[in-house]
Amino acid sequence: MIKIVGIDPGLAETGIGVVRGSDLKVDTYSFGVVQTAKTLSLAVRLDLIFSKLLQVFESETPDLLVIEDIFTLKANPQSGITLAKVSGVIQLAGFRARVPTLEVPVREAKQVLTGNGNAGKAQLAQSVRHAIGHPEPLKPFHISDALALALIGLYRYKTYISKI
Repeated sequence: MIKIVGIDPGLAETGIGVVRGSDLKVDTYSFGVVQTAKTLSLAVRLDLIFSKLLQVFESETPDLLVIEDIFTLKANPQSGITLAKVSGVIQLAGFRARVPTLEVPVREAKQVLTGNGNAGKAQLAQSVRHAIGHPEPLKPFHISDALALALIGLYRYKTYISKI
């Protein structure tokens, strides 16, 4: 069995998805969100994300960490900079826990799971629910995004691990 952790980085909410299985078959899954308050300083928020993820990696001992690749919107480049800071602490936590880490563009995850790289969040969430057999909506969308990344890691584990 292979265990993959998928992370959807976000300063307010970082989604975590864990899948365990082999090839295209998911045996078990779990998920959660690390939330940080806007009232805290950036450094404190980043430290909270880092610390929580270290705990997850130590308790789950994953074979691979897959995080969403950084992107930025022309209209709001500052959000891309903040996302890069969050991604950095996620990668550092993975490194500290000795977990191989890969970044996957969100369009790639959408393409693999829905057949459409431009799929909306609801469509991706539905595809993730179907893939893991989860009966209820996954909210917030950070959870389904994180599980989507974990699924991609599971499906492509053999290919990815040979590149690391």
